[in-house]
Amino acid sequence: MVRIPTNKWIAPLALVLFLVVQLTLPARAEEKITLAAAADLKYALDEVVVLFIRENPDARVETVYGSSGRFHAQIRQGAPYDLYFSADIAYPRALVEAGLAASEVQPYGIGRIVLWGATRDAAKMTLMALADLADPAITRIAMANPRHAPYGQRAEEALRSAGIWERVKPRLVFGENVAQSAQFVQTGNAQFGIIALSLALSPELSEHGSYVLIPETLHRPLEQGFIITRRAAGKPLAQRFARFMKGTDARATMTRYGFVLPGEAK
Repeated sequence: MVRIPTNKWIAPLALVLFLVVQLTLPARAEEKITLAAAADLKYALDEVVVLFIRENPDARVETVYGSSGRFHAQIRQGAPYDLYFSADIAYPRALVEAGLAASEVQPYGIGRIVLWGATRDAAKMTLMALADLADPAITRIAMANPRHAPYGQRAEEALRSAGIWERVKPRLVFGENVAQSAQFVQTGNAQFGIIALSLALSPELSEHGSYVLIPETLHRPLEQGFIITRRAAGKPLAQRFARFMKGTDARATMTRYGFVLPGEAK
């Protein structure tokens, strides 16, 4: 009788079976998520993502920045975003009502608008008021497009409240979003810009310019919020990121970029 050397074949056979099982398993849906985020979050959310990946090293998080209104329209048309961060909480609320969200709206902060100039003379900027933009010597003023950008809408409200909208309107340069408005000032295509405080506080902009806060009484609050979209309903990673946004590290980052957090006094 011939004996079969079973021990000799056990390890290779086990390895083959393991590889076959691994190759036939479906890819884990939670390995990657895509965030659609308002442009005012460019620096703050980038830092939050870095902190999140530090705690979740296997996670892949892609972030796309733009105007809240554009993202709202794209998600309605089936755009492949897993979480949507909007500078105007009304947009994600509308998606919840339309059945396009897998979560309720979660507020993450209230933004502020500022008058920003590419000058290191902070004292000079502090003395400026919104009404000073009516000076004919100021020929180009940047702001986000109010048609689809909440920061542009609040900028228009503030200019109207200051009584100078009609005078400055011919001199306005509209950015696709608030970040592009800041770029116009950085590149010399505008002398001043009405942009997000969160951008003005970023290392990139704070090294090249100064700002003065625009009074909150001149415009509606910039209450912001996010949702998990319907397409991400089965993605545990999306749920984990949403929980992380409520944690200490994420909240501290948002505070550092000038956001007033939910539950905190202004």
